[in-house]
Amino acid sequence: MKHIFIVNPAAGKCDRTVQVKELVETLFLDRDDAFEVKVSKGPGDCIRLAKESCEAGEEVRLYACGGDGTLNEVVNGAVGFPNAAVTHWPAGSGNDTVKLFSDPSAFRDLERLLECEEASFDLIECRTKEHLCYCLNIVSMGLDARIGAEMGRYRRLPLVSGNGAYYLSIGVNLCKGISQPFEIRVGDETILGDKTLVCICNGRHYGGSFHPMPDAEPDDGLLDVLIIEKVNLLQVASIIGRYQAGQYRDFPRLIRHLRTDAISVATKKESVVQLDGEALMASDITFRVSAHKLRFFYPKGLTYHAAVPAGV
Repeated sequence: MKHIFIVNPAAGKCDRTVQVKELVETLFLDRDDAFEVKVSKGPGDCIRLAKESCEAGEEVRLYACGGDGTLNEVVNGAVGFPNAAVTHWPAGSGNDTVKLFSDPSAFRDLERLLECEEASFDLIECRTKEHLCYCLNIVSMGLDARIGAEMGRYRRLPLVSGNGAYYLSIGVNLCKGISQPFEIRVGDETILGDKTLVCICNGRHYGGSFHPMPDAEPDDGLLDVLIIEKVNLLQVASIIGRYQAGQYRDFPRLIRHLRTDAISVATKKESVVQLDGEALMASDITFRVSAHKLRFFYPKGLTYHAAVPAGV
């Protein structure tokens, strides 16, 4: 077995490349397994590095060293390779995917990741006419996707912190308009009208602090979908905190919950689609539970099943 550590030096607040190399070299002093540290050269490069690591055909463990976007790229590079298992060494700002687990901080301990357990997780297949990619955690469209996509622009402003960029992006996007027209197709049903957002969950956390779907299970073969109806500014203020805390059931007239294995979403013009920290522009996109499963490994002794049983 070979261990491949794929580092994104642009993730988080500082470059962790030296830190990862030192940790890995120390850990493998007394181990017989082969290892290699590979460093991304730019956006999308982690996909290439992961795919190349899998193509040799030997059993390989891939460690995504960075944020959720880094993990997303490594996952996309590993899709379709049964010889590959993936995990996350979190070094980003949100690190939302591993919040599934009972102790997310354990993923920062590389020694614990070497003594691991493994699960078979679902993947969300995201397909447009021009593009196919995969998502492990959560996809969103609408207001929250626009807010997340534009945060990077405001982070580059002088004296603006991460929270400051978030609130700036909220203010700007609220001024642009809270809702937009959607056409949502689920099975034989078509849902039309202005909606605030659509959130499609395989995992439970996104956006750094949002926990919208505490019921979601990453291995049940279904997607948990939340559709928020058109709301006004006052309603946004009253709903957002409870949506953030996973209390969607408190708003049965404004937030609809669906469980499905496939859903298509169309908009009148290209809109931002947020996929685990990555942004895609699309006007018609289909999401479904992929035929491919992901081998995901994690520190021994952790659990990931929801505290609230699905469907309750």
